[in-house]
Amino acid sequence: MTKPRTIGQLARQAGVNIETIRYYQRLGIISEPPKPEQGYRVYPHESVERILFIRRAKQLGFSLKEIAELLALGDGHCDDVRLHAENKQAQINKQIRDLQNLQQTLDKLIKTCQQKENNTRCPIVASLSGLHS
Repeated sequence: MTKPRTIGQLARQAGVNIETIRYYQRLGIISEPPKPEQGYRVYPHESVERILFIRRAKQLGFSLKEIAELLALGDGHCDDVRLHAENKQAQINKQIRDLQNLQQTLDKLIKTCQQKENNTRCPIVASLSGLHS
């Protein structure tokens, strides 16, 4: 059995800083243990697991609000969690398409800029200004 830890130990073990833990507590996604009359608050091992879950979910693109919703669902609600994941996947796929379109637009602008004559307006500036050369 692992022993409870202080906030500093929790932060080190979870790979975050203490202020991150306090922020998560203010948001209500990490519980703050009661403070004993003497000594420090002690955090159970589950707190490490919860922070690691939060970190991984953030890496997958979930916002802290979305993570709070997932945590509120908890285990046993796989269909609901799956729906959240599918919605996030659709959102990410849209972002990817938008970024690909942006990349294609920039590619065209860069090619146009490379082919322009020195006495004409910069095609990139003209395009971003809403002007057409």
